[in-house]
Amino acid sequence: MLWRAMIVMGCLLLGWSGWSRAAEPVVLEVRTEPTGGVRATATILFPVEPAIIQRILTDYAHWPDLFEVRMRMAEIREQDGKAFTDIRIDHALFSGERRLLSETRTLPTGGLLTELKGGDFKQYRRFWKLSPVDGGAHTKAEFELLVEVDWSMPDWMVALAVRRDLETHFRIMREKALAQAQQELQPGRAQ
Repeated sequence: MLWRAMIVMGCLLLGWSGWSRAAEPVVLEVRTEPTGGVRATATILFPVEPAIIQRILTDYAHWPDLFEVRMRMAEIREQDGKAFTDIRIDHALFSGERRLLSETRTLPTGGLLTELKGGDFKQYRRFWKLSPVDGGAHTKAEFELLVEVDWSMPDWMVALAVRRDLETHFRIMREKALAQAQQELQPGRAQ
C-alpha cells in the first residue's frame, strides 16, 4: 500500500501527463509554412480571469520578462489605442540583435493583434483571443504566431526554437498571472 501511495505522489510531483490529456494547460502546434516562415498555434488555459492576462499582455515595458530569450524594449509609444514597439532580440540562434518593429492593438472582440512594421523580419503576426471560462474565473487563450526572420536559417531550425521559446513563454505567463491573482487576493489591497 505504501509503494502505491509513493507512486501516486511521484506522478503528481513530476507532473505526469498521462492522467488526462484534456487537463493540460497548453496545446501547442508548430509547423513550417510552404510559402516560408513558421506558424505556431496554441490553446492555453490560464487559471486566472481574462483581465489579468490582458494586463500582462499589454504591459509592454515588461514584455522581456515574459521570455527567457534576451530582449530589450528600445522604444514604446502608445497612441490612438495602438502600441508601437521597437524590440531588440538577442537570440542564441542568430549572431547579434534582431530588430522587431511592431504595432499592437486591442480588437473589439477582446483579442490582441500584433503586426510587423519593420526590422529584421520578413513576416511577424501574433494574435491572442482571450475568452472567460468557468464563470470568468479562468481564461481560455487562443494564440497564433506567424514569424519569418530575414536571415538565412532553415525554417525547420526556427520552428524548433519557436516551440521551445513558446513553451517557456506560456509557463512564465502562467506563473506571472498566478502571482498577480495571488497579490490581488491579499487583504488590504485595493481592487
